[in-house]
Amino acid sequence: MPTATLPSVSVKTRAWAYFDRIVADAALDGAHSNPWIIDPEGLLAYAADFDTLERLLGVPLYLKAATTTGVPALALDVWLSYELRRAGFGKDAVWPRAAHPRILPQPVAKLMDGAPKRLQAEISRLLTTKTSIQGVTSSSASILGKNYLKQVDVIMTDWQTGPELLISTKRMDSSFGKNAANRVEESYGDAKNLRLRHPLAALGFLFGLRSTILDEEPDKAEWLIDLLEKLGREDDAYHATCLVMIEYGGSVEAPADDDVLDAENPLVSAGLESEPEDEDVPSEPSSDVDAVLAALPAVKILHDKIPAALSPSRFLGTMVRRVIDATPVTMHREARARIREVADSVY
Repeated sequence: MPTATLPSVSVKTRAWAYFDRIVADAALDGAHSNPWIIDPEGLLAYAADFDTLERLLGVPLYLKAATTTGVPALALDVWLSYELRRAGFGKDAVWPRAAHPRILPQPVAKLMDGAPKRLQAEISRLLTTKTSIQGVTSSSASILGKNYLKQVDVIMTDWQTGPELLISTKRMDSSFGKNAANRVEESYGDAKNLRLRHPLAALGFLFGLRSTILDEEPDKAEWLIDLLEKLGREDDAYHATCLVMIEYGGSVEAPADDDVLDAENPLVSAGLESEPEDEDVPSEPSSDVDAVLAALPAVKILHDKIPAALSPSRFLGTMVRRVIDATPVTMHREARARIREVADSVY
């Protein structure tokens, strides 16, 4: 009797199983820790969860995921979304969500929450068993800027408010001389495009960079870091920029760059090509996930190589505060309460 052939599972599908477990371990039973602290100078500050970030960054290395798969940069997106939930924003408000479907409009989530239990189950089954539903769910989100649609990696939006937070992420582990200028130039254009249509949205840019650039091409590293700082000071560009300096062992192979900037296809964002189907479910067996997470390559964030102006904690604090400052006190109550909980204990 011939053996049945099992369907192949995409690298991104495998990565999501590991990402989801890491995030779930960091927020047991959905309870997120409060990221706000009082720093040594007595000031309210955001304290990012770097342990979780380092675990997430180990996943694409374990999978040997090429840049074209989108998985290396996706690790940064997953972490940012997790941090925004730590800050008190709703589980369905921040995309990508911590469960499939990754992009789910809030009215649909509210409809499901308010529906009778039987109907809830039917809607849930429909949403979770399909990779995407055109016009409803998706694996990525595109937002119209001044002149063109742009895929945004981490986003908070609703029909009542419009976009409230837009974060673009890039990652570069190799080919520094070949791609550094292109990525910075592209980020300037993206910022202008989005800022002009959504001036009140908190607009941010996070750049993940492998630390080998510091030894291999120190001049380019200095130039790139300087540009990132300047990019966060422009009046009509990003409200904040961020650098994540990533170190991992020389024996661990860097994600293949394949001479592309990232996995985003601008023609898909513009609606000129259809988005490729992305198998997002099912996840791998629990025992396999546990074994893989125990064997992830070690990754370290080099905080001493990151200028204070580009600190991930500073970046997240700035983005959260901009969202809160641009909305009425009746909105984002949990995010406000988390800040008050710490601030009131001192002031």
